[in-house]
Amino acid sequence: MGGKYLQYVSHKESNSLEEHTVRLEDLICEKCLKPAGGDALAVVDIQNDFIPGGALAVHGGDSIIPGINRIMEVFSTADLPVILTQDWHPSGHCSFASAHPGKKPYDAFKSEGLGPVLWPDHCVQGSPGAEFHRDLDTRFAQAVIRKGYHRDIDSYSGFLENDLKTRTGLDGYLKSRGTKRLFICGLALDYCVFFTAVDGVGLGYEMYVITDLARPVGSPPDSVSRALKTMTDKGVRFIRSADILAG
Repeated sequence: MGGKYLQYVSHKESNSLEEHTVRLEDLICEKCLKPAGGDALAVVDIQNDFIPGGALAVHGGDSIIPGINRIMEVFSTADLPVILTQDWHPSGHCSFASAHPGKKPYDAFKSEGLGPVLWPDHCVQGSPGAEFHRDLDTRFAQAVIRKGYHRDIDSYSGFLENDLKTRTGLDGYLKSRGTKRLFICGLALDYCVFFTAVDGVGLGYEMYVITDLARPVGSPPDSVSRALKTMTDKGVRFIRSADILAG
């Protein structure tokens, strides 16, 4: 195949791996942006259940942690906010297939604020799967924003629950720090990173997704392409970590 490509691998119900190829030339990536006043970094859901071996594993999710640590250090050294988001579901959460009789993980399911698929039980409050991965250097973080803790409301975005009314506190924290431009990385590109980026634009932030420090779930199969197209259409910008470090 010609051109430059990002190679993504998705998790399917059958546990098979389906490759998603997203052309880098379809994304206009910014070059050499040095973090400065008014900037912040959000690291999304680097939790055990999203890492290979976890209940809702994202293929390659562990491979981005060293790069995330380096970026967190850059922002922390510059005295800029570093925020971690954390999925924090109660038992029996509405997004779990186990909460819907006759349903299995990754079954298609759509209702208000829920879907497009149901998930395995994951990131249950107080469980080892909900903890941040041991390799993530949490010392660089100034705040942790928990989401998805209402049993009957799902949450992908770090800003808003899926009812689009319940706020997580991230917007208030960023405004208190004078943040104008938010860089985002983590898991998963096609869900929590995606929704956080789009909601951030809607709240007036200049949003940058760090493309090499995010990985997708890839379920349903078109989730990656849809997420990238929507982010582009909404004005989300893209950058690679090397262009932040080089700034």
